[in-house]
Amino acid sequence: MANTKPRIKAPKSAKQGEIITIKTLISHVMETGLRKDKKTGELIPRQIINKFTAKFDGAEVFSVNLDAAISANPYFQFTMKAEKSGEFEFIWQDDNGETYSKKSPLTVS
Repeated sequence: MANTKPRIKAPKSAKQGEIITIKTLISHVMETGLRKDKKTGELIPRQIINKFTAKFDGAEVFSVNLDAAISANPYFQFTMKAEKSGEFEFIWQDDNGETYSKKSPLTVS
């Protein structure tokens, strides 16, 4: 999907023990597979983000499986307790087997 763009809003630094908020958004049409093409009358194949995973230093900290009822451009927000410095990795997977990812470092003092 050419216009798929992941965006992250996560703090770059935090104090040890601080609760931080991470926000993610990915631009994706999330085609349900229920609409018909107006010209041909045929069903448009389903094409959705079906899994989102957030990892911190390789350990999964948030994960969700998605279904066709999710709107376009899925947005997720979650919190986490900052214990150590490391790197977030955010991964979105779609029905075509495409994977989109983005990383964000976190420094804990």
